[in-house]
Amino acid sequence: MFVIGNNTLVSLDVLEKEFCCDLDTCRGCCCIEGDAGCPVSDEEVEQIRTLLPQLLPQMTKEAREIVEKQGLSYMDPSGEQVLSIVNGKDCIFARTDHNGWCYCLIEKMGFAKPISCALYPIRLTKVGEYTGVEYHRWDICHCARIKGKKLHLPLYQFLKEPLIRRFGQAWYDELELTANEWKKQCAQR
Repeated sequence: MFVIGNNTLVSLDVLEKEFCCDLDTCRGCCCIEGDAGCPVSDEEVEQIRTLLPQLLPQMTKEAREIVEKQGLSYMDPSGEQVLSIVNGKDCIFARTDHNGWCYCLIEKMGFAKPISCALYPIRLTKVGEYTGVEYHRWDICHCARIKGKKLHLPLYQFLKEPLIRRFGQAWYDELELTANEWKKQCAQR
């Protein structure tokens, strides 16, 4: 792991693994496959709550019922706040178009989706006083690993924009510098 900034520990996988979403193959199934909703902060829940009047009419009937019954979010078994899900797997804001492609209703309406969604397959964890920045490997993303390998696209570069959104440009610049130094050291071995 590498310390970036004053308070993040970045996994070596974030620098070395190659990844690029392949929506032509997966059709966005990460929004509708899983056993919990995406992690969200209190602030994100409040932001989404202000958008609800615009979002509710576009949501599925099942998703609206879930929101009415249990709210926008719940605490998962690990104690993390996550968005509510439908049928034990589908995000309440996931919609599927006529071609079977899944999309985020929040994003489709021009708003920023929760940062944990934007950063996926990076997951943020608490590591003492640090924020862990770790690669989460999920079988359904196999096509993204293949595409990333073909493009020689490291995960941190694929997720440049959401990483900057979450941590800032200076943090990302330090991450990129660290990655370049790491590559040089590996090449010299």
